[in-house]
Amino acid sequence: MSHARRRFVATGVALLTGIAGITLVPSPARGAAAPAVATRKKAARYNVKTPTSRGFGGAVTSVDPEASRIGIQVLRRGGNAVDAAVATAAALGVTEPYSSGIGGGGYLVHYDARTGRVGTIDGRETAPRSMPHNAFIDPSTGKPYNFTPELVTSGVSVGTPGTLATWRTAVRKWGRRSLAEALRPAIRLARRGFVVDKTFNEQTADNQKRFADFPATSRLFLPGGKPPAVGSVFRNRDLARTYRLIARKGIRAFYQGDLARQIARTAQHPPKRAHPDLPIPPGHLTARDLGRYRVRQQAPTRIGYRGYDVYGMAPSSSGGSTVGEALNILERFKIASMSTGAALHHYLEASALAFADRARYLGDPAYVKVPLRHLLSDRFAAERACAIDPDHAATKPVPAGNAASYDGRCGTPATGRVAPDTENINTTNLTATDRWGNVVEYTLTIEQTGGSGITVPGRGFLLNNELTDFSTTYDAKDPNRIQGGKRPRSSMSPTIVLRNGKPFLALGSPGGSTIITTVLQMLFNRIDRGMTIEQAIAAPRAQQANTPTETAEPEFISAYEALLTPYGHKLKPAGDAFTSKAQIGAATAIEFGPRGRLTAVSEPVRRGGGSALVVRRSR
Repeated sequence: MSHARRRFVATGVALLTGIAGITLVPSPARGAAAPAVATRKKAARYNVKTPTSRGFGGAVTSVDPEASRIGIQVLRRGGNAVDAAVATAAALGVTEPYSSGIGGGGYLVHYDARTGRVGTIDGRETAPRSMPHNAFIDPSTGKPYNFTPELVTSGVSVGTPGTLATWRTAVRKWGRRSLAEALRPAIRLARRGFVVDKTFNEQTADNQKRFADFPATSRLFLPGGKPPAVGSVFRNRDLARTYRLIARKGIRAFYQGDLARQIARTAQHPPKRAHPDLPIPPGHLTARDLGRYRVRQQAPTRIGYRGYDVYGMAPSSSGGSTVGEALNILERFKIASMSTGAALHHYLEASALAFADRARYLGDPAYVKVPLRHLLSDRFAAERACAIDPDHAATKPVPAGNAASYDGRCGTPATGRVAPDTENINTTNLTATDRWGNVVEYTLTIEQTGGSGITVPGRGFLLNNELTDFSTTYDAKDPNRIQGGKRPRSSMSPTIVLRNGKPFLALGSPGGSTIITTVLQMLFNRIDRGMTIEQAIAAPRAQQANTPTETAEPEFISAYEALLTPYGHKLKPAGDAFTSKAQIGAATAIEFGPRGRLTAVSEPVRRGGGSALVVRRSR
């Protein structure tokens, strides 16, 4: 290398390490072997987690530093918020393969700075057209499959993926770049690999037993039969090839042809080892289901809350309606003047009421009638607010309201019931904005940590197990009952808040049904309790989903149990079906300040912490 070139490289390294905080490591010798996990680092890798950044010109925040950095690079090179969001999501498919990827689906909310309009894309997975009502019944016994392990690790839980269709629709409708351009950084990332952190290692270990039943999954995610070690480098060249195929041929290469047929075969006949430890029911997904998949572009939910306009996701997600209804209920009370205990009491009670209505009315509107306008009515909220006793927690479950007949007055409550919650906790979320003021809030998932556990052989991605979000027993009156072609009810709640028609806050989170309460509690903390957005995301969380007890993080119990016990609230520690971690959500958010100043935040601790980056730290 010439002296001039060495000086150029040294200058570049200094700029990268000094300004962006990027850690550069040496690459291996040319021709060296490149297994899925290596101890030597091939190229510059970025594993610095930055919970909060303030600055200008655009921002991206996600759970992963590599993904957030890719999004920022897109913005710096002239891409807009949609281009950055899709590039970030594709990168999360590499670094967060157990939470997201092209084998899953999600919901995207977009604010268009030019028109001032908010639009959404419903990219939720759909049930196969041929899926029968009794799909969750074991034909050999006539009894329902156990939820764990049979349903969660199965072909029968695999829905038609919507993620790639979401990406293409978003970049065509609002982007400045092509999908192929958006995929290129993730292709490079998948080839060169990323540094395994504690979270990735633990998530792999938590799934080791079921991953081992599928040779393709085991080869990719359990090299040498063990989870990748912390600090090692994980590469996914199969996924790089799949992304490259899609970049070259478009999403028809996924939804039609050889790959579509392979995905369908994999779901119908999961490729498992000769004597698997777990029973693995076959699925119903066909290549025709993939070819017929379409996203829905629809109007967002919208409610006014204390001078703000809160936009969310309409059904098939229950996020926008449930967050919106709970806020409408809370608006009937002067929360800011209450004691901490009283404010939290009202937050929990409003959440329980909204969850009661969610269970009664919410499902895929193409299959059931959802009274969305009534659920988000101020008059309906006023009547529901009557059920909150300022001094005592109601006995749970509380009944659903009557969305067909209400007058805003207080009536006599009936008896309620708990709706079974089968949503798992793992998903991922990202937030992006650009120099022009466009905003994207995007939540995407493959359902639980590791999805179905089934990797499409040679393709580098896991299939979802989203159909477990349907009610596990069929009831003709249940809006979330199994039906062929239907989208299962979701709790994903990507949310954009405007003030005077301009962005004030964008936020979202993973976490199954706790997504709703995470978003609700962050808005409650920021708007009603006067917290900064950094404080609002870090504050301990609790969920009341119309159940006899509240699920809470240990920090919430320590801080507030003494204040809430006199009201009759019963707090129990949060948990996870696969780990002992008692955390709720893993949110991201961007707040829009005066003169273009942005505050981008990610979790400082939860799920190992996230990465929030800005284009420029100063003007």
